[in-house]
Formats: sequence, structure tokens, C-alpha cells
Amino acid sequence: MTATDEALMPIAEPASLINPQLPRLAWLVAAAIAVILGILVGPLLLGWSWWSVPFVAGIALLIGLPAWSAVVEGRRAAVDRTVTLLVFYAVTGALVPLVWVLGYTVAKGLPAIDWNFLTHDQTSKLDPVTFKQLPGAGVLHAILGTLWITLGAAVISIPIGLMTAVYLVEYGRGTWVARTTTILVDVMTGIPSIVAGLFAVALFTEFGGPGTRIGVMGSVALSLLMIPTVVRAGEEMMRLVPADLREASYALGVPKWRTIVKVVIPTAFGGIVTGVMLAISRVIGETAPLLVAVGAMDYFNNNLFSERMATLPVYIISQYKQGAGPLQNAWGAALLLIAIVMVLNIVARIIGTIFAPKTGR
Repeated sequence: MTATDEALMPIAEPASLINPQLPRLAWLVAAAIAVILGILVGPLLLGWSWWSVPFVAGIALLIGLPAWSAVVEGRRAAVDRTVTLLVFYAVTGALVPLVWVLGYTVAKGLPAIDWNFLTHDQTSKLDPVTFKQLPGAGVLHAILGTLWITLGAAVISIPIGLMTAVYLVEYGRGTWVARTTTILVDVMTGIPSIVAGLFAVALFTEFGGPGTRIGVMGSVALSLLMIPTVVRAGEEMMRLVPADLREASYALGVPKWRTIVKVVIPTAFGGIVTGVMLAISRVIGETAPLLVAVGAMDYFNNNLFSERMATLPVYIISQYKQGAGPLQNAWGAALLLIAIVMVLNIVARIIGTIFAPKTGR
């Protein structure tokens, strides 16, 4: 082929380095079509309830958008859009019930919360005929009782849990005692809460006789549920402490116990506090062990070692059983319980951020 022939040949266009892409609003168009299909197929064609629309539309979108993407963009883009939709569905499935519960509780419980509700106990408003609680009955005794019993559980659980974690990480690594302890901690993590309440009742019945019901019984029952969480949190956080820090301390002649107190625990302190707060948040709303071990009380008792004590979970159950009027009080107490748990979680995050190891120079 001569140079003249090569000059007369048509020049081939360079291959595009950018694959075709769907329009920016393709997902919005696909979602609109999926909703229309959900309405047509669910309630209109099959006679299902309107609750079926989001499910049918979700399935239609999961099929339609990746199929459209496969035709235009190719298989890899279609797979990417499929995984993105599945992740979005998972996040939505987690957030929708949470937001729904919070919104419904706020809507139902907020009207019941006022100054009288927060500063009086149940004896403040009793029906003189039926002796049932009226809608304005206070919840102060249940709030303070919950805080006292939870504080008692924390006093029992935190030292035991942390010392157990220190033993598993620093002293008993690889021994049969540590392996047995780990198995027992895992078993305790899964025990039903009612079993903890029955254990507390059986324990204190041996000393106080049948019918013994005091506040510390609730603390003991809740501590059985807290200890495994504290142990696991402390163990995992201490294992994350670099071995170099321990070795540097040993090289300076510092004994092991002082290394644990001055190096290991301070380094893991933020994570440990977060785990402890999460353990408290987990047990503060337990109902079964408190109902069995502590019972109910209409007024405030500030002595953990004498008489029954009121708690928010048991208060909610008792108000719910009384009917429509006190039911509003139950929603108000539920809202207060959620608020306490949220405050504890926020405090845990703040403490964890403050005491987190500094990574900067």
C-alpha cells in the first residue's frame, strides 16, 4: 500500500473512554414508575391493603432500575446500582421503625408531661371512690427509684466487670480459667432477664425469708445483665492497646499492676466508659427482673435496703393495666425513659471522644 492510498483511507474515530450513563434523574423516574406499579398491582389488581404499596414498589424498583442500567451502562454498573439499592433498603428498614416509635411515643407522651407529673408521686391524685390513679398522677418516685436501682447495679457491675476484663487480658491469657470465664460470660450474655430476677428473689429469700422485696434485689438482678457487657467492652478495649506501650513501661522498670493502672486503663478509658454506658442503657429499661424482684410502690423510697421501690418500667406496666386515663401516664413515663437512655448514650459518646487516645503529634 502506497503512501497515497494510506492518505485516502478514512480516519477511524477513536474509541470513547466514557461508557454511556443513565440520566441524573433516572432513579427518580424509576421510583415514580415503581410507585405507580405498586399502586396498580397491590391495592387495585390483587386487592391488597395500601401497606403493600411500598413493598411492591421496592421490589419493582430493585428489578427495574438495574435492568435499565444493564441495557444502557453495562453489567458492572447494574450490579453496583443493585447493591446500592439493597444498602439503601437496609438503612431505611432500620430507620423507619426507630423514627416511627420515637415519633409515636413523643406524640402520645408529651401531653402527659407537666410540672405536676415530674414533681409528684402516685399518691398525689387518687380517685376517692375507686382509688385508681387519675391522669395527673406524678412519676417522680419512679424516676428516682430507677436511678437508685441502676446506680446500685452499676456499683456492683463495674468493678467486677473491669477486674474480670483485666484478668482475661493481662493475667489469664491462654489459661483454662480464662477460657472457662469467657464461656461463662458468653452464656450470661444470653440469659433471659426474668432468670436474673428469679435468681435475685431466690438469693434474698434465703436471708430475708419469703416475700422479701427490696430495692437492692433489683440492683443485683440488673447487675447480672450488666456484667457480661462490661466484661466484653473492657476486654476488647484493653486488647486494642498496643503491646509497645506495655513493653515501654516494663523497660522503664514499672511493675505490671502499675502499668495496667497508669498505661492500659487510661489508654482504653474512652472505650470502657462507652461500653459501661451502653450496658447501663441496656438494663435501665428492663421490666421482668424488676417486676419480680422489686415490685411496685406508690411513693418514693430512697433506701435500697428497705421496702420496695418504684421504677419506670414497672410504673408503665401498672399504668397501662389501669385503662384509658392512666394510659397517658404510661406514655409519658415511656417518653421519659427513652429520654434518659438517649442522654446516657450522648454522655457516653462525649466521654469517649474526650478520653480517646490522641493520634496527632
